[in-house]
Amino acid sequence: MNQRETNLLLIFTRNPELGKCKTRLASKIGDSAALEVYKFLLNHTAKFTNNLNSSKHVYYSENIWEDDIWDNTLYDKRLQKGDDLGKRMEHAFANGFDSGFKKIIIIGSDMYNLSQADLEEAFSSLDAHDYVIGPAEDGGYYLLGMTVQNAKLFQNKSWGTDTVLSDTLKDLEKENILLLEEKNDVDHYEDIKDDEAFQPFLKHMKND
Repeated sequence: MNQRETNLLLIFTRNPELGKCKTRLASKIGDSAALEVYKFLLNHTAKFTNNLNSSKHVYYSENIWEDDIWDNTLYDKRLQKGDDLGKRMEHAFANGFDSGFKKIIIIGSDMYNLSQADLEEAFSSLDAHDYVIGPAEDGGYYLLGMTVQNAKLFQNKSWGTDTVLSDTLKDLEKENILLLEEKNDVDHYEDIKDDEAFQPFLKHMKND
C-alpha cells in the first residue's frame, strides 16, 4: 500500500469570516487584522501540506467552501461534527480509521513554524510508536497522531486551556508515545508581535 492509502492528515480550520476567527487575537488587534492574520496562516498551512505524500481531509467549522485555497484535487473537504472540539476530533479520527487508514495525524491551521518535514517526521514516528504529540507552548498540543482510535483522548478535557496536554499525557501514561519538539501556535498578540512575518498586519497599531 502506498502512503496515500495508509496515511491521513486531518486539518481543522475555521471558516475565515470577520469576527468569527482568532477572537483572542482580535481583542487586541481588531477583527479585520485578526482575519487577515488567519488567512495568512491558512495559506501557509496549505503551502506546507499540499505536497505531503498522504491523503488529506480538511474539516471546516461552519460550512464547506468549494472554491477556496484548498485544492479540491488534493484535499477532501468535510464538515466538523460535534458539540465541542473533542467530539469533533473524535469523529474525524473515527471516520479515518473506519475508512482503512493506518496512521492518522491532526493539526490545526494556526501554526506558522510547522513544516512538511515536521509532518513527515510525525508520520514516520508512528512506525515505532502508537501515538505522537506535538506539545504547544500554551499547554495544549499542535499535533496529535495515532495508529488506533482512542476515544478517551477526546473526553473530559477543558479545550482551549493550559491543561489539555497534561491531561492527554495522563491518558497515555502506559502507551508507546513520542513527543515532538515544542512549538508555539498563534492565539494571542504576544505570539506574533515580535515576528517579522506578521508585522504587515500590525502596522495600524504602530500608527496610533
